[in-house]
Amino acid sequence: MRKREYDEDDVRVRPGKGSRPRTRIRPAHEDAIPAFVVAVDRGRYTCLVESAGEKGRRRSKKDHSEGAAMSGRVVVAMKARELGRKGIVVGDRVALVGDVSGMADTLARVVRVEPRTSMLRRSADDTDNTDGIERPVVANADQLVIVTALADPPPRPRMIDRMLVAAFDADIDPMLCLTKSDLASPDELVSLYDPLGVPYVVVQKGGGLEEVRERLKGRISVLVGHSGVGKSTLVNALVPDANRAVSHVNAVTGRGRHTSTSAVALELPESGWIIDTPGVRSFGLAHVSVETVLAGFPDLIEGTIQCPKGCNHLSEECALDAWVAAGHADPARLASLRRLLASREGASDDDQS
Repeated sequence: MRKREYDEDDVRVRPGKGSRPRTRIRPAHEDAIPAFVVAVDRGRYTCLVESAGEKGRRRSKKDHSEGAAMSGRVVVAMKARELGRKGIVVGDRVALVGDVSGMADTLARVVRVEPRTSMLRRSADDTDNTDGIERPVVANADQLVIVTALADPPPRPRMIDRMLVAAFDADIDPMLCLTKSDLASPDELVSLYDPLGVPYVVVQKGGGLEEVRERLKGRISVLVGHSGVGKSTLVNALVPDANRAVSHVNAVTGRGRHTSTSAVALELPESGWIIDTPGVRSFGLAHVSVETVLAGFPDLIEGTIQCPKGCNHLSEECALDAWVAAGHADPARLASLRRLLASREGASDDDQS
């Protein structure tokens, strides 16, 4: 028998782990389906897929777990690995691939988060050891509805001030919704915010909601407020099939109990969307700069030219006092600016003053 001759083609070499060249090129996912994130729960994103002929129109519906009927195709998705640590919140416009049928026990993938028009944020705390850690609340809202009760529990102006600052930071329009007007007059609280030009609506138990509906119509509105102010009750009245849980105010502490546990987007019958959020007892502003707050007062900006470098506009060296004294601006506007600036310095949200 003739002896076989071997060459290099007969040697099988297993490639090492690093032999495959890596690339940063990612698939374009041109066939991805546009969707709107309506709820987030432990890494699962409930999305509403746009119906045919409605591309570009903002839509939002209730999560199945909350018990509300949802028209359109609801798809549950997870975040694709290529998105890395990028967060996804309620209100985001995303692109989905994979199983987008919406059938039970199916799971799609979020492969892209579209550019946001706005982002409402709050800090985890205002203390020094948190370094202003930001907590995104909702994306793409164009109106912030600050819900506060006129009594039971009493209003907390400092909390309202901090939410107004957050609205300035997010560049969205604020609005006050004053509930329980059958228990107290809104005049004092309204006069406090008149210099800011913040629009408001007043509602009471069993009263009409026509003005509220008109101001929400055609807009993406996020509702915020501390616990017990009647936010969930308002949502249930605006969206009959919302079935949001409600609670009563503790007679001892004067505080409400958290009943809404997560943010959820709801479609309004008259057109427009509201995003209901859990009640909050603090609204940190460590991520907001003085310049951001000042941008909400264009009539006072010129007066800051003579301020010393690094002026926080709260000290005696601030040039705004002389500017206002010379008749260039309304003193009430300066008082409002300083009240908002003081609110971001870490004072307690529970302060009733």
